[in-house]
Amino acid sequence: MIGAALAVAPQFATARDALPIERLTLPPGFHVEVLSDQVPGARGMVLGPKGTLFVGSRAQGDVYAITLDPSRAYAAKVRTVASGLNMPVGVAMRNGALYISAVSRIVKLDDIENRLDNPGKPAVVYDKLPGESHHGWRYMAFGPDQRLYIGVGAPCNVCKRDENRYAMIGSIKPDGTDWRVVARGVRNTVGFDWQPGTNTLWFTDNGRDLLGDDVPDDKLNRLTRVGEHFGFPYCHAGDVSDPEFGQEKRCSAFTPPMAKLGAHVAALGMKFYTGKQFPEAYRGSIFIAEHGSWNRSRKVGYRVERVVLDTKGNVAKQEVFAQGWLGNDESVWGRPVDLLTLPDGSLLISDDYAGAIYRITYRKP
Repeated sequence: MIGAALAVAPQFATARDALPIERLTLPPGFHVEVLSDQVPGARGMVLGPKGTLFVGSRAQGDVYAITLDPSRAYAAKVRTVASGLNMPVGVAMRNGALYISAVSRIVKLDDIENRLDNPGKPAVVYDKLPGESHHGWRYMAFGPDQRLYIGVGAPCNVCKRDENRYAMIGSIKPDGTDWRVVARGVRNTVGFDWQPGTNTLWFTDNGRDLLGDDVPDDKLNRLTRVGEHFGFPYCHAGDVSDPEFGQEKRCSAFTPPMAKLGAHVAALGMKFYTGKQFPEAYRGSIFIAEHGSWNRSRKVGYRVERVVLDTKGNVAKQEVFAQGWLGNDESVWGRPVDLLTLPDGSLLISDDYAGAIYRITYRKP
C-alpha cells in the first residue's frame, strides 16, 4: 500500500499527515515526523546491515521489513516477511539472519535482506521457552558477547514459579544451544540494552497490578553479575513487600532498581543513545518508551522518558523527552513501544496503537 502511495506524492503526504503529530512536544531543536503509518501493531525494531528496518508485532502475528528512503525521512516500501507467528514481538539480527521471538519458539530467516520478496519459511532455532500467553511476548537482542538475550515474563500478575524458567532473562548461543539464566526476579521486561563502554546490561521491568494507582513503580535495572535477583514475586520496586509472598523474603535480599519510573507507566523499550546528531548532553542518555497505563483511574505514561547517568553510572536526572500521545481529556492516539538509533543519529520510536514508526531529528534552534 505504501509503495502505491509513493506514486502520487499528495496522497502519500495525506496518509502520513493523518496522525496528529503536531500534538507531540519535545525539547527545543527536536523535530518529529512519521516514517511510516503502515506498520500495524509495530513493536520491537532492529536494523539490518544493509539498512532495512525490521519490525515485529504482537496480535497481528506479522514481521515487517521497511526499506527506507535515502534521506531516511520516510519509508519507501513496507513488506511483510513473516506472518502467522505467535506474538512475534522481538526481532534481532546477526550475520544477515533475522531472529524472531514467537512465545515458546525462536525462529530465524537467513540472508533476509537479499530475500525480502521471497523470505521463505522461518527455521526454528530454539523451542523450549514457556508457552503461556500471559506476558508471553518476548523482547530479545544480541549482546556484546554475541549471545541472544531473551526476556521471559511471569505467566501471571503475581505468582511463584520456577525462577529458572519464568520471570527472568536468559540467553542462548546463535545456534540455539547453551541456555543460561542471566537474571532472576524480573516480572516482565520488554526492553533492554547494553551501556556503551561498559557493556553492562540495563533493562526495564513492569511492576505488578492491583495494589492501587501509585504502587508499585516500574523499574530501570542494571545487572552487575550473572544470576542476580531483582525481587519478583517477593518485593516490588525495591521497597514494596508483596502482600502474598513478601513474608517469605525481605526486600533487602534483592537488588534495588537504579531508577523508579512511576506506577503503571508500562515502561517497555529502552535504548542508550549512541548517535551524534543530538546535542552533547544527550549522548549516552537512556531513552525509555512508556506504553501507558491500562487499569489506573487516571492514565499515565504514553510518552518517552530520558534518564541521564553521571560519570559513575548512577542516575542523575529523569525527565520527559517526548509526550502528547495522551490528551488532557485522557484520549489516546498512540502508545510508544520501542526505540532505535539510526546511523545518522536520528531516533526511531515504534507505536503499536497507531501502527506507526516516528523519527526524531535535531536541528540547532
